[in-house]
Amino acid sequence: MSRIKHIILLSILIITQIAFSQEGNDLMLYRTDFKNITGKNTVSVTSYEKNGSHFVYAGGVGNVDVYSLDKDGILTPISNHELHMKKGPARGMVADNINGTDFLFVANKHGNVIETFKILNNGSLERVALVEDTNETYLGTAITLQVVHMKKASYLFIGGLEETPGLSSFKIHDDGKLTHVQSMKDDETIHTDGIIGIYVHNIKGKTFLYTGGFQDNGVSSFRVYDNGTFKNINNISDNTTDRYLTGAYPVTGVTLGENKYVIVGHRHHKYYKRGGFIKRPNFVYHGDGVSVFKVNKKGALVPHFVLKDDETTKLQGQTRIEVVSTDNNEAVLAVGTRDDASIQLLKLNKKGVLTPINYLETGFSIYYGLRSHKIGNENFLIAGSFRFDLGKIASYKIAPKINRDGKVLRHMVNLTYKEDATEAQVNEAVAAFVNLKNEIPEIANLEWGLNDSTEGHSKGLTHCFTLTFKDEHAREIYLFHKAHLSMVGKIGPIIADVLVLDYWTK
Repeated sequence: MSRIKHIILLSILIITQIAFSQEGNDLMLYRTDFKNITGKNTVSVTSYEKNGSHFVYAGGVGNVDVYSLDKDGILTPISNHELHMKKGPARGMVADNINGTDFLFVANKHGNVIETFKILNNGSLERVALVEDTNETYLGTAITLQVVHMKKASYLFIGGLEETPGLSSFKIHDDGKLTHVQSMKDDETIHTDGIIGIYVHNIKGKTFLYTGGFQDNGVSSFRVYDNGTFKNINNISDNTTDRYLTGAYPVTGVTLGENKYVIVGHRHHKYYKRGGFIKRPNFVYHGDGVSVFKVNKKGALVPHFVLKDDETTKLQGQTRIEVVSTDNNEAVLAVGTRDDASIQLLKLNKKGVLTPINYLETGFSIYYGLRSHKIGNENFLIAGSFRFDLGKIASYKIAPKINRDGKVLRHMVNLTYKEDATEAQVNEAVAAFVNLKNEIPEIANLEWGLNDSTEGHSKGLTHCFTLTFKDEHAREIYLFHKAHLSMVGKIGPIIADVLVLDYWTK
């Protein structure tokens, strides 16, 4: 190769790497939609593509809501389905295809059962099987599910919490029914007390499964065999130097080039106020961080890297880590946090080093309910919250960050009240709206006035409220703030029509 050609190719490679790096570093979340749920809350979220259509499943206490998701990130309600004994929440949920049939498997946490639903053509669900807990299966308070496909069959791995900790394997039959294969009771060696995260890697034809132990503060690796049985490979406990595993919570993984990684987050026990819930109360708080483990050739986990939380990140109380995108060189991850009430975007490079990108303060705590989903070339996140006063599920598009420097956001709410609303009711409603400025600090300014236009194009709207926010975070916090939701609930019955417009300005 001539020196000139070599220089040209090298330049192209450098430019390509810089462009990719800049794109990864400049990603941001932009909310595309939010919808009401029919259940009491949203604890877990999963998604599935069937025959070119995209569906979202939101599990809460008592039921599962089904939505379609389009290429613009718009959610459309389809149906809702009652859980066994109206219990729940539907904590663990995973959708998969078993020999040509699409199923949604649901861990009914307080119903102590695993429910199998067939996914119909329109995304709706039909229950086809139910497995109850026994003294041998450790399904009580089931939280996490993982489908593992082997050569001749597929298996459902189940992890639980509290009274009956352990790991179980069930064979999945073509009709969705489950047959118990093996259960391993938690002990002082393995980390299966409170399995909230599971991930699977395949290494040279062998299958390995990784679990996080919330109560016993560590991670474990297991070899899975073709018949669905499994054995423990190695176990790593929390320490105060190179890992953050007190309250090990979300677990995921990626393959970058020849390297395989497992990424583990935690919601530290310091954040739990419920008396008696934490089994080992003599913990030491040494900060928050996301731990990266490298997988060796034998499938064992090796501590590799830690991204520590600081004033520039939102990593307190991690409850879900989703892989947004990946190629041979790097992966983009999304971390849902309960205590920071945010979604933090991270980049993992080929060497296994995590770096923060951007975050969005969602306005609500994420309690396990976060799901990454791709439609065409667009990457989306769907999030829910355990808050009983919220009753929403939201979708976000992940896209290059828009430059908002020097700009503020105007949020205009134009409305009119019903004809039978009394003057006292209207005055009370106006006062409640104006008072939001005192209850939500993120509102930089709020003004209002009566419509004074004589052009005849006001569409009957009589009152205009204009709120100013300094950034996207402030708008999200306002939108899902308890004071805002309470105000909407109180004045909603007397509102006849409303028009909301947002715009950025200097």
